[in-house]
Amino acid sequence: MTVLDARALNRALLARQLLLDRADMPALDAVAHLGGLQAQEPQEPFVGLWSRLRGFEAPALSDLLTGRDVVRAHLMRRTVHLVTAGDLLAWRARHGAMLRQRVLGVYRRELAGVDLGELESAGRELMSDGEPRSMGGLARELAGRWPEPGPRALGEMLLAALIPVVQSPPRGLWRTKGGVRNFLVSSWLGREVDPLPADASDPVGRALVRRYLTAYGPAATADLRAWSGLAGLPAAVAAMRGELVSFRDERGRELLDLPGLPRTDAATPAPVRFLPAFDNAILGYHDRGRVIDDAHRGLSVSGARVVLVDGRAAATWEFEEGTVVVTPLHRLSRVDRAAVAEEGSALASFLSDRDSDRVRVGTF
Repeated sequence: MTVLDARALNRALLARQLLLDRADMPALDAVAHLGGLQAQEPQEPFVGLWSRLRGFEAPALSDLLTGRDVVRAHLMRRTVHLVTAGDLLAWRARHGAMLRQRVLGVYRRELAGVDLGELESAGRELMSDGEPRSMGGLARELAGRWPEPGPRALGEMLLAALIPVVQSPPRGLWRTKGGVRNFLVSSWLGREVDPLPADASDPVGRALVRRYLTAYGPAATADLRAWSGLAGLPAAVAAMRGELVSFRDERGRELLDLPGLPRTDAATPAPVRFLPAFDNAILGYHDRGRVIDDAHRGLSVSGARVVLVDGRAAATWEFEEGTVVVTPLHRLSRVDRAAVAEEGSALASFLSDRDSDRVRVGTF
């Protein structure tokens, strides 16, 4: 079985994630290709798309949100993701059990004795009036019936797990602040989410596997689990074995992929790229060593924005008073510093709506 070394896997990641060469595709197609963008920080997806798409303009994504082509919702890993409306409708039911278990993992004691079916029905009935609700507001409306859990536990279970909802604009619009206002998916998109098929081979899971491998492969089932939060999709993977190809990494793990997809030459140069906080190019893998050295693995969960140099995390960055401020993680060569400064200047122009192109690259 072919062994793919760390550099080959790094280049595969960059190519599949549209980070090796900016793509000429509409923002909607990019969101679909990536299987969504992590979006608990509302402005971060704009940077994620700017780093991946040639000529991307921020209003394009805002228009997709207001036009209801793209939505914000709890999905993979119980985190807020920006996904296409079609993907939310197709995938939400498949994630339901995982969402409930993850909320119970935090609030099991508080929710002990609560009939979750009754809670869901009561919450849906209240939200069926088509009015937006905050998590706390919905919980307070039901607190008289379920006083023991407290509003946080009730709200999390209702709106992050039991009831399919979207977070509506202005939340998530470009350079706009707005609180979380939740609408039923059926109210916002005009129909209910697709029910779970009875097919034991898990057709929705198989679709998720294909979409994941297209944007992240070759990858191990542990990587698939890390991205989705689902338990490895074993039935789906088993049903697809005949259409998948296999590799090994240097540790001997089996890596799965779809046949016919390009696997970029390890010698391919990689340009500087600025990633947003919690980017799925990092969080979408169990093996985060594809882009982050072991010494800096904590960056993947701390919310740090990282700069990729030669495909690996070489610095962190912030945007302060119109200036992109870069803090190297190790010494950068003169050539790399110049490339980081050039890309950082372009990012500053994007983030400031072309009001500033200032960048400051620190020393190590």
